[in-house]
Amino acid sequence: MNKAHNIRNLVITDKIMYLEVDGKKYKMDITKQSERLANATREQRERFEISPSGYGIHWPDIDEDLSIDGLIGVEHSSPFKKTTA
Repeated sequence: MNKAHNIRNLVITDKIMYLEVDGKKYKMDITKQSERLANATREQRERFEISPSGYGIHWPDIDEDLSIDGLIGVEHSSPFKKTTA
């Protein structure tokens, strides 16, 4: 299976998420990314699942999903996207 991203080293402190995606390190303010994540307990933030495809992260305790593309500001083109002739 091809992965959209290689996600490593996800750590969340009180308000900052540290994330390594495709070998590049990111630091982001979680209050700007997700109100649910910002209001979650430490235990809820620490329990997450990275999608097998590398497309996103899911926090089951707070029912939150964030796409990696959205977090790091990139856009992948869909192989199913129609082109106009």
